[in-house]
Amino acid sequence: MRNRRKNSSLGVLVGFGLAIAGALFVYNSSMFEREAPAIELHTNGYWNLKEALKLDVVDESGLKYVKVTMKSKNEEEVLHYEKYLEPKKAALLEIKPPRSAYAIKESELTIVVEAGDESKWNFLEGNQVRQEYKIKTDKQKPSVAILSNSYKISKGGVALVVFKAEDANLEDIYIQTNFDKKFKPQPFYKEGYYISLLAWPIQESNFKATVVVSDKASNVSKVYIPLYLQQKNYKVSNIKLTERFLKGKIAELAEEFVETQGVEDSEKQFRTINEDVRKRNEILIHEITSKVPQTTVNDFKINKMYPLKNAQVVAHFGDHRKYSYNGKDMGESYHLGLDLASNAMAAIKPQNGGEVVYANYNGLYGHMPIVYHGLGLYTLYGHCSSLSVNTGDTIEAGQTIANSGKSGYAMGDHLHFGVLVQGIEVHPAEWMDDDWIKLNIYNVMQNAKALIDKN
Repeated sequence: MRNRRKNSSLGVLVGFGLAIAGALFVYNSSMFEREAPAIELHTNGYWNLKEALKLDVVDESGLKYVKVTMKSKNEEEVLHYEKYLEPKKAALLEIKPPRSAYAIKESELTIVVEAGDESKWNFLEGNQVRQEYKIKTDKQKPSVAILSNSYKISKGGVALVVFKAEDANLEDIYIQTNFDKKFKPQPFYKEGYYISLLAWPIQESNFKATVVVSDKASNVSKVYIPLYLQQKNYKVSNIKLTERFLKGKIAELAEEFVETQGVEDSEKQFRTINEDVRKRNEILIHEITSKVPQTTVNDFKINKMYPLKNAQVVAHFGDHRKYSYNGKDMGESYHLGLDLASNAMAAIKPQNGGEVVYANYNGLYGHMPIVYHGLGLYTLYGHCSSLSVNTGDTIEAGQTIANSGKSGYAMGDHLHFGVLVQGIEVHPAEWMDDDWIKLNIYNVMQNAKALIDKN
């Protein structure tokens, strides 16, 4: 009797142990994983019913099926249903709109995504998931129209455009060029209107600009800006470097820059300064001058620019400089400003007020303030001997901001005067001409306002 009880107790313990072992096996086995498939429908909540919706479904044990249904108020339609003969760890799907999409008038639809996996969990039925997404429908393209623009743009020059753009679900507005630059317009005068300066870089042989407006449902409208293109030839200078220049100014500069530390060869010093240091300096300038605040522009009054009194032009804008030494090609650069010289350490007084967005030392440009005047327009003052302003200051027209000098890559006392539009250097001569400003800036804005007020 006692042995029977012992055997019985032992059997219970063994059975209990086997049950625990079995439970642990089920709990830890990948065959019985308990995670439902993960679903991600790539949507911002809008659909134009033209482009496919992207759907990702993943599961560790493998997918058994995926089903996508579109539901409206009165009906539903299966957009995708697939059973997998072999389990798939991931399904990356493009859910195409129904053929009857053009007839759908509902402003909101529900997309239902269902999926099941190959797990043996849930009494061999596997894990299942169902997710619903509310999506607003929008098949209408944004409305875009050019209101007023400059008649022409010169190579290295500037033009102005004012346009109207409307959409209930407006997402993005920019002006796309043929050289991959995107100009960012600002709101203008009244709601639904926008304004932007455009710039044609001297390095580009052609210019084309198109207003691009998109909405949240990825509907896109494009309108070409009609501009007469005026080609302009810029000087090409073949400059022969001398040993005196390399052993003098270049050796002096080489002590200053990180890129030339430890470089003893004069030719390598010049190449590094002309290419690497110049690139770093210009990247900083372009980053600073590419910013456009999204404040509304009601007016834009600008005086002609000539920041150095009684100065002479000693180097022109757009000069394409090609360097050589002892018959060897030593690289090239573009002179993207106007060099002005008068008295040594002459006072620099911009004719337009603005915000000082940078006032510091910048390599080849030496001591350099940059002033923002609005509408994406900046002025730059290089090689200064001293600065009278700090970053963040607001200046008045005619205020002294610095003094001319020969800091940085300068052989004599002068001012390197640069004008930039959204990060692109442009010809200062246009902004030194009252007639050009009136015709291309003031008149365009006034014409646009007159048309807006009529509406």
